[in-house]
Amino acid sequence: MSARPLVLVVSPGDETYRGYCLEQVAVAYDVVLLAGAEPSWEKPFIVDHAVVDLSDPAALFAGGRALAERHDLAGVVIWDEWYLVPTARLARALGLSSPSVEVMRACRNKATARTLFARHGVPSAASMKARTLLEAGLATMTLGYPAVIKPAAFAGSTGVIRVDRPEELPSAFAFASAGASRQDTGVLVEEYLDGPEVSVECVTHRGVTTAVAVTRKHLGPAPYFDETGHTVDATDPLLAQVAPAAAAAVKALGITDGVQHVELRLVGGRPRLIEVNARIGGDMIGHLVGLATGIDLPKAAADLACGTLPDLTPSRSGAVGIRMLYPAVSGTLTERRINQSFAARTPWLRQVQWIREIGDPLLLPPEGDLSTARAGFYIVTGRDTAEVTERLDAAADEITVTTRADR
Repeated sequence: MSARPLVLVVSPGDETYRGYCLEQVAVAYDVVLLAGAEPSWEKPFIVDHAVVDLSDPAALFAGGRALAERHDLAGVVIWDEWYLVPTARLARALGLSSPSVEVMRACRNKATARTLFARHGVPSAASMKARTLLEAGLATMTLGYPAVIKPAAFAGSTGVIRVDRPEELPSAFAFASAGASRQDTGVLVEEYLDGPEVSVECVTHRGVTTAVAVTRKHLGPAPYFDETGHTVDATDPLLAQVAPAAAAAVKALGITDGVQHVELRLVGGRPRLIEVNARIGGDMIGHLVGLATGIDLPKAAADLACGTLPDLTPSRSGAVGIRMLYPAVSGTLTERRINQSFAARTPWLRQVQWIREIGDPLLLPPEGDLSTARAGFYIVTGRDTAEVTERLDAAADEITVTTRADR
């Protein structure tokens, strides 16, 4: 028998974007897995598993209880947005450390989060909920244009669109409504925050939040908010400026333990909150933080789930960036390649990852979204943000993504 603590990981996600999380947790912990499909790539990192319908809260609960009966669990870890609420319910039922179900619901629902931000004096966007086009029109009469229309409870930038004029509202409302989740079918009409977007990667232990890194976002063309890349710099002076607002937002939602990905915009140089995600950031952001600072966010999440104070001491000081690979136009992927001689002689090109095969459709908004349009991504490292940006541009010239427009 292993002497290491044993944690339950709920929904490991896909290998491309979340494989590093499971791998890093398994360095320090024995892992049992609650998954929606039979494990494949996960097998080297786990000691046991159960397969259930994760979209069924009762099945998720039963599967977790069955694993707990076979193992002495020290904690429950999750980085999948969709199952935060039932996982919190499971952890509490097992007597393990976890935010409450109510706190997780507040994090998942943007309307609830806006209300709590306002109640606690956390600067955020003015927001009104709308279930019909008429209600959305009335909201824009109060908030004005430009406005942002988004699903009340979803993940990423799916269904989020900017509206500049009243005549754009019907199609924008339909776009946002199509992205609504079963948890809340309404949409939000919000004040447009005009300024650069960043996220703050936070770790909270017993009510004390530490901002460990700031991620600068790069977005695609308006009116959509699809993220096309991120950069993390261990010495970014912006971190000190945005950390207090991020910590205040975490506190407003009642989060006392865990890892958070806090999104905000700088308006006139001052932070205004967009949302708090009670998980490690997507798009490889946790991996970027590790490359830039040496701080291990997946392990920190497991430590907190087990009631242990994580080590947040930086062991590196550099910069790193990721850029998503999108086609110029929607269509069928006909070519994807990188100059192999460039890749072979370029040590700072850390990873090139293809996620679509030749013949796959790539659909840009409004027909698709960030997940349907990406052909892959690449990651580069450097001494600072300026060098990383230069290297991202240099690598882009060596990578080709071509589509054939479908009629």
